[in-house]
Amino acid sequence: MKKIRIGLIGCGARSKAHRESFEQMDYVEVVAVADPIEERRLEAAAQFGCQRIYKDHTEMYNNESGKTLDAVIISVEPTAHTDIETRAIEMGIPFLVEKPINLDMEKAREISRMIEEKGLITAVGLQDRYLDLINIIKDELPKHKAGGLVYGSWVCGVPGVWWWQNKATNGGQLVEQNIHLVDGLRYLYGEPISVYATCSRGIVKAGIDAPAEYDNDDHSTVVYQFENNVTATLVSGCYSHAPKIRRGYYIILNDMILDYRLRNNLIITNANGEETDIPRGVNQTFLLDEAFLKAVMTGDKSLIRSDYADALKTHEMAFAANKSMESGQVIYFNK
Repeated sequence: MKKIRIGLIGCGARSKAHRESFEQMDYVEVVAVADPIEERRLEAAAQFGCQRIYKDHTEMYNNESGKTLDAVIISVEPTAHTDIETRAIEMGIPFLVEKPINLDMEKAREISRMIEEKGLITAVGLQDRYLDLINIIKDELPKHKAGGLVYGSWVCGVPGVWWWQNKATNGGQLVEQNIHLVDGLRYLYGEPISVYATCSRGIVKAGIDAPAEYDNDDHSTVVYQFENNVTATLVSGCYSHAPKIRRGYYIILNDMILDYRLRNNLIITNANGEETDIPRGVNQTFLLDEAFLKAVMTGDKSLIRSDYADALKTHEMAFAANKSMESGQVIYFNK
């Protein structure tokens, strides 16, 4: 079998998860890596015996082509989305890009238009669409009366990476981290009707509880309304180190409760009060990577559960919540 030739743009923490996938795929060959931090690019290159090592994506693109690369995996910090995607599009190289896809929504829309014009295969790292627990919920929902309440949460401490310290460099926790639960709502319930959001600061003290440059929301609460009388409240917080914080969804149906513990297990409580606890059974990043690479190999885009155009809708949904936080107004979609 001819191997698919991969280039890695960004070799940090998230890249490692993709590289673990590629180690298990005998049809993948990592042939080029790029990262501005020497230690990271050398580590990634050594992992696969790769000899084409570049200091950044520009150097990679200047030395590679659509004839030497079948696809690239883009795992970079939120502020680094300069011309990485546009050059891949111009060169006709399919790409998988990690979230957030861009902090500039107009630029993201332009990239999406370029992809459509080119007919390029893309995927975005909204990995939970491939998670068995989320798909159990998706299959279960139509069996019950429409409507109800959804509670979602992702609360933790302040991550140490530099871009997390400032909302201007990460888009806020909803965009940088909780985008997975935002996307899960779209995946389960379709497009939202409206959003209203609030945020708060003052709990985390810059230079004491977080780095001195910390300038972010400590927590936010977002209320999304969907069709069929579904209201979802999604909370994000980066102020707490309390143990056993519950993250995920708590979905109250008319005759059932779906208690999804983030990427760990799903507890289903039926009308008789009987509980079924289902542990996670798959590696969702592996399935994400597999779907993208098989789509590149076969041309079958249906394997991909969130391409760039679809992921753009999720990001617009999150940025609309940011707009509501700033304005204090309800934001209506498609109006």
